[in-house]
Amino acid sequence: MAEVLRRNIEAMRAQRKEAAEAAPWPERLAERITGFAGSMGFVLLHLLIFGGWIVWNLLAPEPWRFDETLVVLAMAASVEAIFLSTFVLISQNRMAAAEHGRAELDLQINLLAEHEITRLIDLVGRLAAHAGLSETDPHLDELRRDVAPDAVLDQITRSNEEDDDRGS
Repeated sequence: MAEVLRRNIEAMRAQRKEAAEAAPWPERLAERITGFAGSMGFVLLHLLIFGGWIVWNLLAPEPWRFDETLVVLAMAASVEAIFLSTFVLISQNRMAAAEHGRAELDLQINLLAEHEITRLIDLVGRLAAHAGLSETDPHLDELRRDVAPDAVLDQITRSNEEDDDRGS
């Protein structure tokens, strides 16, 4: 693997670690809870607790049963679901914010690369002209122009609106 790739991977890893450490404690707690809730350990724990609860309240001697209709279990599971869904949403919001930052970085790098390629096409064209070589590609004039991101976004928006108007 190229050294520049290793360096980039390490920089991204360090940035993610730094962002995770800088997150407020409620968000870090939500991440930990969500991480555990998405594990097989969580599933097994629930199988043991819920299974034990159900078996106990169905098979234990009558005086030892504490939730014969399993209403308390249903209520506890509902409250747990409310909190878990909230923790998942908090984690998703953090992931969406991180993804938005990566998308911004990706866009800026792509725009820079596009600009550099445009300059290279122009330079190679001038070198070819200086060497007396003729250009035969009819698209070169278009490729020599910088891309205007706002114009591209406007066109995408118009195309999407036309698709929406057509019902697709």
